[in-house]
Amino acid sequence: MSKIGIIGGTFNPIHNGHTLLALYCKEKLNLDKVIFIPTYTPPHKSDKDLESEVHRLNMCNIAVQNYPDFSVSDIEIKRKGKSYTYETLTSLKEIYPNDTLYFITGADMFLTLEKWKNPEIIFDKAVIAAVPRNLSDSEMLNSHYQNFLKPLGAKACILDEPVLSVSSTFIRENIDNYDLIKSLIDRNVYEYIVKNNLYRE
Repeated sequence: MSKIGIIGGTFNPIHNGHTLLALYCKEKLNLDKVIFIPTYTPPHKSDKDLESEVHRLNMCNIAVQNYPDFSVSDIEIKRKGKSYTYETLTSLKEIYPNDTLYFITGADMFLTLEKWKNPEIIFDKAVIAAVPRNLSDSEMLNSHYQNFLKPLGAKACILDEPVLSVSSTFIRENIDNYDLIKSLIDRNVYEYIVKNNLYRE
């Protein structure tokens, strides 16, 4: 039986904050591997800055290529349409029936989980791993877990420390200033962005 971390997002683009988050959770939760799951791009996307699912998937694969315990899944991209976490976790549980899934989430998402679509299915399929925004978040996260999520059947691990906060928006807005963002993004991902002329008007 393995312990598998799940990190979803637009990854627009994937950056060092994402990989550091995965490394931190892998160590703290003793995970065997971590799977990154980029979202599908709706045909009539509302965010003009959201690159296609093909580019975001490629960037994810580039970013994890030097981490043997990290992988990327196109499960939501293949499904198309609006992806719900409960659907993704249900599909993953069918692929990994004997393993324990850890759905990794930030504080803001953790504090709204009971309002997501079919939260009881999410809680049945995975342990929720919550990462605080700052050192003072833990008490609030624990309180939310005890009062709202645990009564719905959730199992949660609330981690102690925040991880490097990186803004994808900041990277996109400064894509032509490599010196400013070089500590925030994998060099090979940056080169892919430049080569494919991404995040430019």
